[in-house]
Order: sequence, then structure tokens, then C-alpha cells
Amino acid sequence: MIHSDAKLPEDYRSLATPTYRGSTTVFRTARAVQDTWDQWRVGYTYGLYGTPTALELAARVCELEGGTRTILTPGGQAAISLINFALLQAGDHMLVPASVYYPNRKLATRLLSRFGVSSDFYDPGIGANIASLIQKNTRLIWCESPGSITMEVQDLPAIVAAAHEREVRVVLDNTWSAGVLLDAFSHGVDVTMQAITKYIGGHSDLLLGSITVRDEGLYQRLGSAQQVIGCAVSPDDCSLALRGLQTLAVRLGAIESSALRIARWLHSRPEVELVLHPALPACPGHEFWKRDFMGSSGVFSIVFNPGPTQQQVHDFVDALKLFRVGYSWGGVASLAMAYNLGRIPGRPPYEHRIARLNIGLEATDDLIADLQQALPKLSG
Repeated sequence: MIHSDAKLPEDYRSLATPTYRGSTTVFRTARAVQDTWDQWRVGYTYGLYGTPTALELAARVCELEGGTRTILTPGGQAAISLINFALLQAGDHMLVPASVYYPNRKLATRLLSRFGVSSDFYDPGIGANIASLIQKNTRLIWCESPGSITMEVQDLPAIVAAAHEREVRVVLDNTWSAGVLLDAFSHGVDVTMQAITKYIGGHSDLLLGSITVRDEGLYQRLGSAQQVIGCAVSPDDCSLALRGLQTLAVRLGAIESSALRIARWLHSRPEVELVLHPALPACPGHEFWKRDFMGSSGVFSIVFNPGPTQQQVHDFVDALKLFRVGYSWGGVASLAMAYNLGRIPGRPPYEHRIARLNIGLEATDDLIADLQQALPKLSG
């Protein structure tokens, strides 16, 4: 039952990448055994470091982003954590935009600080003036463009130039662009990461992250750290992500068109003070989006006019019928999420008047009609 002699016909060929599951990798001989994580260099050694399914996804993401090597993680936050653990040590300092994804902020303030890593949060619109914040022990500058929830687009080339003059590395959370709409390495970024959970996965049914680099030294540091931290990826999730990659361009095109139309419609509404969509001139950093990006995706925010209470904003979200309430984004279903930014230092004074939308693949007219029927809740 365990050691079978059953044989199958050879030379099966398919358009689908096989899903290789396995923890134990079988070596040909005892002499060939080694515990090396870099399977691109030495061949397969252990399931923790990836099966052929995971390595193919990594290679395709790397190709997409124009890197040299990509490391996969079991989620976007795991990618953020691995970067910080691999590239920082006690006594180091990093700079993080105030608009950053909130779990990244919590990692800095609640965990890394316990291990002697200090952090300062900077205005995402600071550009070249970030040079004034760089300390002797600054090792990393994080960027997230556009920023989480408040959607500020950063002047990446200016930040990179200031950082590299002081030999500081720049890391970019490139999830909003799916690694497609912004060529981060052409702007000098050292490390990119994204949550493959979002647009590459595309169907809200997997959790994966990626880290991509061009520098071999960075790759070795990241891979060595991943080996001892032990954050393995699921080959089944990798298989789903490989499938999602095949429709990524089509989905992004449809989502971009729908989101822009909805954002412009919302901009005309009397209930709305501001639409924070990077492709609209009113969005902070729009000029950098226009210069650096090749398009836009489907996540943007609305700032309502002063007046509605937090409960009324919640009532607006709850009244939506097609938009579901949920974190994450990038899937085929549209989402809405209300926020209160009043407690987060460095955020604009939108307080409870902000809601973020993720535009999916529903008919645009239906989504507009859904928003239209819910907006009266703001004055109800």
C-alpha cells in the first residue's frame, strides 16, 4: 500500500501548471542530502522552501515586476514582516509613511520596538524633504503608493534619490498596482512587496504575499531569514494564484474603467467633499500618479461633507446591496468599508467621514444605482 509498483502513461501535457504538494523532498542518494533553502541554486531540498508550483509562481511574479528573484510568503503582512526581520537589527531606525497599511504600523510600534528597532512616521507627500528625517542609523524607508485608505501617491524618485545618497534602502508596498501598473524598479526602489491575495489571486479565496528584489545580496538575506522563520506557502494557493495571473490584465482593465466612472460620478454628488482616487486631480499626489503609473486599479476612498455622524456613515455602508462589507480587496466582488481616522497620528482630518470602496466586476450602472440609493442615509 505504501511502496507501489503501479505505473502511469508518461508524457502527459496540459495548459495547467500541476499542483505539487509535499513536505518531504526525496533525494536520490544519502550523499546528495543538504538543507539549503536556495532551491534555484541547488535543486529541491524541502517542502518548506517551495515545490515546483510555488517556484513557478515566484518566477512569474518576478517576471511581472521586472526583478531578479521573488520570495513568496503566506500573506502580504508576512512579506512585510519578513522584510523587516531580514533587513533590520537592534539599534536600527526606519521611516514609514503615516498613510501605511495599519498592520505595518502595528508591527513597527508594538513588536519591532521591543527588539530595539525604532520608527518614525512621515508625511507621505514629503518627497525629497525626507532627507531631513534620515538618521545615522536609518536603514529602511518604507513607501506605500497610493497610501492605505487615504490614497496619497508618493514621489518615489525623489525619496529614492534622498535615501540612496545616504545608503538607505527603499521598500515599496506595490499591491495597489498589482506589480503591473507601476514599474517600481525603474524608479530605483530596492525591494517591492505585494499581497498576491489581492489582484493576482483575484477571487478572494487565497492568502499569499511576494517580495521581489534585483540585488543578489538582498535575496540571500531574505531567503536565509525565511528559512529560520519558517513561513511556508501553500501549493494549492500558489496554484490558484497562477490561474489568477492568466486573467489579471483583463480584470484590471475592466475594474479600472468601472472604478473611474464611479469615482467621477461620486465627485459630482453633493454629499461628497472629496474623492480620493489617484487618477483624479483632487487626489494628493495625482501629478506623481500621472507621471509614474501606467493606469489605475479599483480601490479608492470617499470623504463625505461635514455633517453626517459616524452612525449615519455606517448606515450608508449597511444600506448598500451589491457592495459587501469586508477587509481586503482585489476580488471580483465590490466592497465598502467605513473608517474613523481620528485616532491615527499623521492622518488627514477626515475623522469618521471616510469610506473606502473596492470596485469589482459587477455592472457599473448597477454599482452606481446601489450607491445612489444608499447616499440618503447620510442625512437620514
